[in-house]
Amino acid sequence: MPAAADDGMLHDGSLIALRRRLQEDKAAALARFRAARPTATSASALLRTLARLVDGALAAVWRHSGMPAGAALAAAGGYGRGELFPYSDVDVVVLLPESLTNDEAVRGAVERFVAACWDIGLEIGSAVRSVEECVDEARRDVTIQTALLEARRVCGSQPLFGRMRASFDAALDPAAFLRAKVLEMRQRHVRYEGTPYALEPNCKESPGGLRDLQVLIWIARAAGLGRKWRELAARGLLTPFEVRQLVRHEGTLKLIRARLHAVAGRREDRLVFDLQAAVAASFGLEPTKGQRSSEVLMHRYYWAAKAVTQLNQILLQGLEERIVGSGDAPMRRIAGGFLDRGGMLEVERDDLYLEDPHAVLRTFLVFQQTPGLQGLSARTLRALYNARNRMDATWRRDPVNRELFMAILRQPRGQTHVLRLMNQTSVLGRYLWVFRRIVGRMQHDLFHVYTVDQHILMVVRNVRRFFIPEHAHEYPFCSQLASQWDKPWILCVAAIFHDVAKGRGGDHSELGGSEARRFCRDHGITGEDATLIEFLVREHLTMSRIAQKEDLSDADVIASFARRVGTPRRLTALYLLTVADIRGTSPKVWNAWKGKLLEDLFRQTLRALGGARPNLDAEIEARKEEARHNLALHSERPGTEDELWRTLEVSYFARHDAADIAWHARSLWRHVRSPVPVVCARVSSVGEGLQVLVYSPDAPDLFVRICGYFDGAGYSIQDAKVHTTRAGWALDTFQVVSQHAEDGATDHRSLISLVETQLAAALRETGPLPEPRHGRISRRVRSFPVIPRVSLTPDERAQRWLLTVSASDRSGLLYAVARVLARHHINLQLAKVSTLGERVEDTFLVDGPALQHNKAQLRIEGEILDAVAAPAG
Repeated sequence: MPAAADDGMLHDGSLIALRRRLQEDKAAALARFRAARPTATSASALLRTLARLVDGALAAVWRHSGMPAGAALAAAGGYGRGELFPYSDVDVVVLLPESLTNDEAVRGAVERFVAACWDIGLEIGSAVRSVEECVDEARRDVTIQTALLEARRVCGSQPLFGRMRASFDAALDPAAFLRAKVLEMRQRHVRYEGTPYALEPNCKESPGGLRDLQVLIWIARAAGLGRKWRELAARGLLTPFEVRQLVRHEGTLKLIRARLHAVAGRREDRLVFDLQAAVAASFGLEPTKGQRSSEVLMHRYYWAAKAVTQLNQILLQGLEERIVGSGDAPMRRIAGGFLDRGGMLEVERDDLYLEDPHAVLRTFLVFQQTPGLQGLSARTLRALYNARNRMDATWRRDPVNRELFMAILRQPRGQTHVLRLMNQTSVLGRYLWVFRRIVGRMQHDLFHVYTVDQHILMVVRNVRRFFIPEHAHEYPFCSQLASQWDKPWILCVAAIFHDVAKGRGGDHSELGGSEARRFCRDHGITGEDATLIEFLVREHLTMSRIAQKEDLSDADVIASFARRVGTPRRLTALYLLTVADIRGTSPKVWNAWKGKLLEDLFRQTLRALGGARPNLDAEIEARKEEARHNLALHSERPGTEDELWRTLEVSYFARHDAADIAWHARSLWRHVRSPVPVVCARVSSVGEGLQVLVYSPDAPDLFVRICGYFDGAGYSIQDAKVHTTRAGWALDTFQVVSQHAEDGATDHRSLISLVETQLAAALRETGPLPEPRHGRISRRVRSFPVIPRVSLTPDERAQRWLLTVSASDRSGLLYAVARVLARHHINLQLAKVSTLGERVEDTFLVDGPALQHNKAQLRIEGEILDAVAAPAG
């Protein structure tokens, strides 16, 4: 075997020098990139430079590793394209003639080559194959097939590489490759949340990322249709305008990914919260009114990803038509200049929208009204994409277009699909210019997990589901109310506008109300319909705030809310929109407890609006009677409840429903004068978690000890009601959830006896209170911390005070607040804990002598702020 002489091989000194030179050259290229204006050109120059540097280093190692003259070294994958991101892997294939594949000396040379590559700092992914092995493995594995599709020779035998290229191309089946890559792309999209708008998108792999563009080039290359966008345009697959857009958005994504690598100092393709601000700073981006610099960066990324998603759809359908002949599907004519081509809506001619701009919105109305249509064809998508300049202010003001848009909203079905399709094709933002401003706008408020436009469309979806019988099992009460509602489109309009003014600064509810009023005026919506839509947008946060923060047993709270709402119709609409809105923020924000609070507020307010004057005595007697009936069903003897009930104040019966009152009586009738704490628990009757009942001789630190136990045991308190009986016993109830329940691994039923035993033991202790746990805070909280806020507001008689605390969520928060209250001898009557993603808003109803003094109030507020501040690091 002809091999290089031993004195030509690389020695340690040579490797060290080569490693140092490669590191210095790479560092110099990165320094030039960091110092240059952040443009797509600077990113492309960096990627080509890094690929050339690696080419040179590999060639040097190859020459001095004793490799046979007949072998070849090929770059594969992204490196094969002649581009290398700062910390990307270097994929190579060592090609050997068939006669040398089993030669021990050659194997030794290959091992020396690979080891030397790592020694000089190249993290290579290597494969050693013959030409036949390349072809065979490519047939079996589409990943290998894709990597070899972009292979290029770095050094070594040109004839061997040419033979591999020719054999590989001859064995390639374009139709099978297309099918495999489309399936692979769909699986990848599912793996990355199925949206370009993820909070921490992977700028390479997420929908709308660089991989979606690479898939198109791979498919085109496999079919021999071209290797560059302009080559595809020459074959009629792209228009010149689409080529410019592809080049522009591909450049944006490459620039962001290159800057991300440079900032992270490692291979990192996710725009994680920890790095978004630093990457934005590397672009020189500054905060704007209502937006952090990181949000400006993400807005730019989302716009590019959205455009890539659109262009991917257009070109992919065009490639399918060219490769597998899907363009030959049977056609059926539809009125208005449209065709049904195999279930896809297609325009009859490419210039339809340019000649008839009304046809833009008519496209979506026809799609909505025609059964069997699955989507828009490539021809239609392209026509819409290229007609965007016709969707101008004159087009938006056109009365015909306004009628068409209202017809879309008033259709009996299909609004969710059509509005999403309009957003994907940029038509919705072109028609509703106010909506365009929030497309791709991030919400770093720790509980929304979607961009504003995606959240709005999710709320529209939730509203529409209330009216669809197939979804009645999801929200039975909402579906019941919706079945009696005559104008679903009103709720759709309110949903579209409820957050449309986000990010402007100021109160987005008020600003959104003004936008909704303008929309109604422009679209001929008058009278009570217009008034209701504006009311819903302005008040869309009110019902949630009152249900989760105020005492619903207080008749004044209900009466005030009833006056604000005014009519049962408004109340019903606001309730439906509120449920849809909360459900549309994040899968983790909604829970059955919040649902119960909202339903309780709805029912109590509805009674007040019906003219029923609050009659607390009658309400309490009705609850007692229902509780007695419940006790009888559990075979309790008559009078079981009497001794306990004689010790309880009216406020206890006002704050608990009949089922809870009966459970308390069943649990405590033997222990009414127990000298030791009694703890009872059961699986919550209103959803996840446990209901825990504590009955004990009252003590100043009783509540804080209970909170301390739950903190140490890993439970989150969602709700607490605190009562002191006439006999001096505390009767406290808690709604708790294990902090391990989110992963589905916790069976709360199995925890009942553990909680009952451990909490009772904790309450018998008399030593110092344990220190609060400072649990880990999430990356998102570290990156976008909530400024802690505390307020103390007296009621009208200054007898009870409403304490509200807003902070980043972490374990031990409620316990830390309770310790402060205990230090100042503040009595807690009611606690409501509202967890909004990774932000908490806790509300406490408190009283105590210290609250009558301004200096004491300030001291208490200051200590609570210190207690809830997120720990450093």
